[in-house]
Amino acid sequence: MGIKDWPVSERPREKLLAGGPSSLSDAELLAVFLRTGTRGQTAIDVARRLLLDFGGLSSILAASLEQFCQHQGLGPGKYVQFQAVLELARRYMGERLAEADALTNSDLTRDYLRARLRDYPHEVFACLYLNNQHQVTGMEELFTGTIDGAAVYPREVVKRCLHHNAAAVIFAHNHPSGLAEPSQADISITRRLTTALNTIDVRVLDHVVVGKAEVVSFAERGLL
Repeated sequence: MGIKDWPVSERPREKLLAGGPSSLSDAELLAVFLRTGTRGQTAIDVARRLLLDFGGLSSILAASLEQFCQHQGLGPGKYVQFQAVLELARRYMGERLAEADALTNSDLTRDYLRARLRDYPHEVFACLYLNNQHQVTGMEELFTGTIDGAAVYPREVVKRCLHHNAAAVIFAHNHPSGLAEPSQADISITRRLTTALNTIDVRVLDHVVVGKAEVVSFAERGLL
């Protein structure tokens, strides 16, 4: 029996229209994008198998083209669709963040940084530039590294802050290991950056560490 033969209230598309996207399970959301299944399997069956094989949504979306296409029923066309949706979500959150106060909307800031940085297989150090009203005026991924670290140069950070005419900044980097706990090296470089930026009157508002399952704020930990 195909999905079109199911009761209307149980079909993913109709269920989304009736109850909103949050009413769908992970498998049902995936099935909306897959659209069709394979011989003997509905789109939801395929989606459930993918979630089991990959271990979750984030792993599916972070998969390379080669990894993605190794699974039955998946090809370059669906890979492009999934990546486009992921980028749309990032840009949507980026636009919302640009319109908000980054300090009073800390959850939005974290969600955006998580979406941008969580799935990189190597460490990336990024900077959000803010104006006097704490609105985000830009973001750059300044340094990339290996799986366990990225070299960060205070002089370059100062140059980029001057270029963006920033009044304040929020730093962020990911831990590819998955654990968001700040290291001693993270604390040390944050202090060096804070000292360097003090000379040009740019405030460091936070440093966010992005792990697979959580995000840690230096400001909330009292580490600034």
